[in-house]
Amino acid sequence: MCILKVAFKIIDNIMKKEILIKFGNKVRKERTKLGLSQERLAAKAGVHRTYIGMIERAEKNITLENIEKVAKALNLKLSNFFSDF
Repeated sequence: MCILKVAFKIIDNIMKKEILIKFGNKVRKERTKLGLSQERLAAKAGVHRTYIGMIERAEKNITLENIEKVAKALNLKLSNFFSDF
């Protein structure tokens, strides 16, 4: 039974990491499309400059509030932001 719990935990972590990778890739794609540096995007979004890099590398589990800030800074509606997930 304990082995099953560990296996499910590992699978859950992998699935969570997948969404963070997809999100980070989307942020990077849209940022570079606009010709923005990570620092400039951070300034537009009102977050710390290192935060954008952490999002793009899937190191941060971003909050809904910060998703909205980043989407607005990228001139995207939330519905459009997640359209290709």
